[in-house]
Amino acid sequence: MTSARVVLFDVMGTLILDPFYERMPAALGMSFEELMAAKTPDAWLEFERGEIDEAAYFRKMFRDGRAFDEAALKHAIVEGWAWLPGVESILGELTRAGVACHGLSNYPVWMRELDAKVGLSDHLGQLFVSCDLGVRKPDAGAYVQTLDALGIPAHEVLFVDDRSVNVIAAEGLGMHGHRFQDATTLRADLVARGLLASS
Repeated sequence: MTSARVVLFDVMGTLILDPFYERMPAALGMSFEELMAAKTPDAWLEFERGEIDEAAYFRKMFRDGRAFDEAALKHAIVEGWAWLPGVESILGELTRAGVACHGLSNYPVWMRELDAKVGLSDHLGQLFVSCDLGVRKPDAGAYVQTLDALGIPAHEVLFVDDRSVNVIAAEGLGMHGHRFQDATTLRADLVARGLLASS
């Protein structure tokens, strides 16, 4: 049985479908590869760290400064936010089992709209976001600020994220880690750690 008593979840790509890979390029009439080649490398990172607002992000989005339908792009992103299969049910199970759950995500101020749409706050006690923290995972500062705010030692936290680099960083600070692949493997790991009962 793990010593973890709190689960800290990444959001995009772990709990919620990330529209970046399909819906964003489609709304712009581009392939994902074309978008990656045309975008300004640091604009999204600045947006996620809260250094620029939505209007500035859209202005800086492309290297060549091209105009695009910003409203249509934003609509496609918002419409793309949805729970990944099975994870909302697991959050419910954890809550019923008395396990505290919180979120730690790299995302811009759009997280407020995402929460309003899907109800993250119905399942997560606190939500720590890079746009508020001023730093992105896997920077240690993102984890340290979160642990300090929660008042919980690292060894009592299980960190769940779909990106290995973020899990490795969390483990380096003393947290337990789970790299998310799907709800089935996540639930099996939570059972193995004694956080959920087997069905």
